[in-house]
Amino acid sequence: MSEKEIVDKMTMNRALTRITYEIIERHKGIDDIVLIGIKTRGIYLANRIAERLKQLEGKEVPVGEIDITLYRDDNHEIKKDEPTINASDVPFSIENKEVILVDDVIFTGRTIRAALDAIMDLGRPDKISLAVLVDRGHRELPIRADYVGKNIPTSKSEQITVSVEEVDGSDRILIKNKN
Repeated sequence: MSEKEIVDKMTMNRALTRITYEIIERHKGIDDIVLIGIKTRGIYLANRIAERLKQLEGKEVPVGEIDITLYRDDNHEIKKDEPTINASDVPFSIENKEVILVDDVIFTGRTIRAALDAIMDLGRPDKISLAVLVDRGHRELPIRADYVGKNIPTSKSEQITVSVEEVDGSDRILIKNKN
């Protein structure tokens, strides 16, 4: 399997900064915004966006995390001896808030559909938006991101891997050819 770095740390930081500015511009303030990152890498990206929002707007934005494992449509059976996977942590109310869901890559849209189900189990926000670092195309569901760091068209035989410092030791985006 061949792999190539297509986005380095600096370019990744610029993409997250661009998303942050777009959030500020569209909302004319950040008072009713909460960020929820999808495990695993979406959480770290949501924290970085919240940090930039604080730097630019001088206000804290609540950040939560959801684990969508139990909501996926490709998990048809969960064995009784498996540990509980759902380790979501959203320590604030989403009622009357605009939730900005954050993930690293959008591909088919199935992860986002599962995340929407998980969020609706938490309450009824005024609005849900989607911020992704990478949109690689190939949607199977009618879902699109409101905020996109990079559009990276791919073939289905390619794979996008986002690395974040907090988990992987470096910030970068790789494209891998499965063939």
